[in-house]
Amino acid sequence: MIITTPKIHMLRRLLLLLMLITGTTQVSGQINTEQVLRIGANTHYFEDYVLSIQYFNQVISVNPSQAKPYFYRAVAKLNLDDFRGAEEDATLALERNPFITEAYEVRGVARQNQGKNAEAIADYDRALEMQPENSSIIFNKAIAQHENRDTVGAKTTFSHLIRRFPKFEEGYLGRARLRLEMKDTIGAKADIDHALSLNSNAVNAYLLRADIAIHSGKDFKSALADMDKAVKLRPEAAGFYINRAYLRYMNDDIHGAFEDYDRAIGLEPANTAAIFNRGLLRAEVHDTNRAIDDFSRVLDLDCEDYKTLYNRAILLSEIGSFEAALADLDKVIEAFPDFAGAYFLRYDIKRRKGDSRSAQKDYDKSMALAKTTVQLTPDKQFSGSAYSGSAKTDKSNTSTAGDKVSAATQSTTQPKSETITETQEQVKRRFSSLTTVRSNYSAEKDYSTADIRGKIQDKDMAVELEPPFMLTYYTSPNEINPSSEYIREVDEINSLGLLRFVLQVAGHPAQLPMYELEGPHRQSISYYNSYMAGHAPRAIDYFGRAMDLIALKDYDRAIADLNEAARLTPDFALAYLLRAQARYETVKATSEPGKALSRSGIMEAIADLDETLRHSPFMPVAYYNKGVLLAECGSYVEAIEALTRAIELKPVFGEAYYNRGFVYLSLGDKSSALPDLSRAGELGIVAAYPLLKRMK
Repeated sequence: MIITTPKIHMLRRLLLLLMLITGTTQVSGQINTEQVLRIGANTHYFEDYVLSIQYFNQVISVNPSQAKPYFYRAVAKLNLDDFRGAEEDATLALERNPFITEAYEVRGVARQNQGKNAEAIADYDRALEMQPENSSIIFNKAIAQHENRDTVGAKTTFSHLIRRFPKFEEGYLGRARLRLEMKDTIGAKADIDHALSLNSNAVNAYLLRADIAIHSGKDFKSALADMDKAVKLRPEAAGFYINRAYLRYMNDDIHGAFEDYDRAIGLEPANTAAIFNRGLLRAEVHDTNRAIDDFSRVLDLDCEDYKTLYNRAILLSEIGSFEAALADLDKVIEAFPDFAGAYFLRYDIKRRKGDSRSAQKDYDKSMALAKTTVQLTPDKQFSGSAYSGSAKTDKSNTSTAGDKVSAATQSTTQPKSETITETQEQVKRRFSSLTTVRSNYSAEKDYSTADIRGKIQDKDMAVELEPPFMLTYYTSPNEINPSSEYIREVDEINSLGLLRFVLQVAGHPAQLPMYELEGPHRQSISYYNSYMAGHAPRAIDYFGRAMDLIALKDYDRAIADLNEAARLTPDFALAYLLRAQARYETVKATSEPGKALSRSGIMEAIADLDETLRHSPFMPVAYYNKGVLLAECGSYVEAIEALTRAIELKPVFGEAYYNRGFVYLSLGDKSSALPDLSRAGELGIVAAYPLLKRMK
């Protein structure tokens, strides 16, 4: 679970601390470490967290015995939701200086966000020995005790907090949640009302009161009134619109629900919950084609969203696209082999298309399963649960309407780590219910928005492999990666001035419009044509012309030139590296969007990378590129081996750590993926943080 608001108070206080305690000057090694620390703290203050980590890395590389840079880096990682990395850095800071109170606090928050509540409580106790009047630490300790199922301890800590700090509004809200779990709804409401008397803009109070209205009395009207206030206070929070849309729907305002889903999608275009829900409502009003479009958009973002596959199959069958519907259902049944409803739907589709024999088998299977229960492992307990009803049920029936509330809006302390048993009807409701955000009770307050600068883990970014490194004349340097990737042979070519342009190595080359490339590269090709017509061609000449041809996307002719370069100079490692690049680009250019890349073409590129490594066995980029290509064609074990070798040759190879973590995740090995992704983020790979957040 995410830690509640005092985490934010702590972070703000630590930001000021970063600004204040970097006042002395000490020259160490080749850089002024205190000056670099100060620059990093300033960068952090303005919420450029990834960049600030790069400054702290510089200090650590020069003087690893200092505690401060590890502490600062821990705070930055905490802001980026890299809780494992924050815990490790806080520990390293405390090993160097056990009297940094804030480091215990940071480590406590990091541990609490990983579910290590007992260890977090120990850290908070240690911090409170040095700062016994710190309200944020007391509050976080109470929350950790609550999550650790120490109800008595949590109650005692909340009482102490409220007695000592009677105007600390979040203390009342935290105790309200505890009282709700103890079935003391009256006491919880009293605490919420008191919090609002202290601060009428307390967003969390409105959210929590809305949850109480839904669960205790099915009072959707008053819940909607509270959600209206929450949205007014936090108009940038997409999740609020999703939950309000649900309440509007329950109040028979389907047009308002559509408006809210549209707003949520406008704020977060890749928010699958909002897109799915809009599709479900479109299906309800018989806007079938646009509903299918929404479901397809969800599946483009997450091809294993079985709830969406099931609902798209229903609609595809309605418009007569039986084969496509069956393809979706086959995936659902493979993942949920005991779900009777999926077999019955497949039976109906097969019957309608005339496949009676196969249809009968599915019918018999569905009947056999109808009275059985289903075991759902945690990964199958998607939002829209046994507590949820169909979006299509009769809202006038209050018992059914109450059931529509997703378990996602139940108490956030409800465990999600165990296998549960549900009836067939409950499972069917999972597949046909509106989805709400995980909890109405907001834990992140001001830091929840994806628009806040620096909080890149909240941004909608495609989860995909970092691409291979390319030989290019065009790069896009930035503050995190200001220079081209180093390859010794490239440096040698540039030093000798053997090419008409400066050769560079980039994972994300600058994308220039073709009209800007045509002129210089056509002229360069003409130069090489003229030169080779009057002189004995050299391997470097073919290589140079191939670079121009690749810039113009003429890959076949580029490969022909590189064949000549390799024939003339068989140990020309860069010729094989560039030919692998040309083959890879050819495969991409000829593949259908959304389809897997041609394995034969990829294997030809990998063969060229192997030849590169035969002549330059210590080139990290070649191992890295090989790892990427192997991963793209599903050879995950071999990909890990190649990426590991790249890291061995270059221990600060951020892209290699990221891709290895990605591959581990593809294999379901989260324990190996986490440290790699954390290290990748530390080394400036921005994409690591959204992926880390999705893994939580």
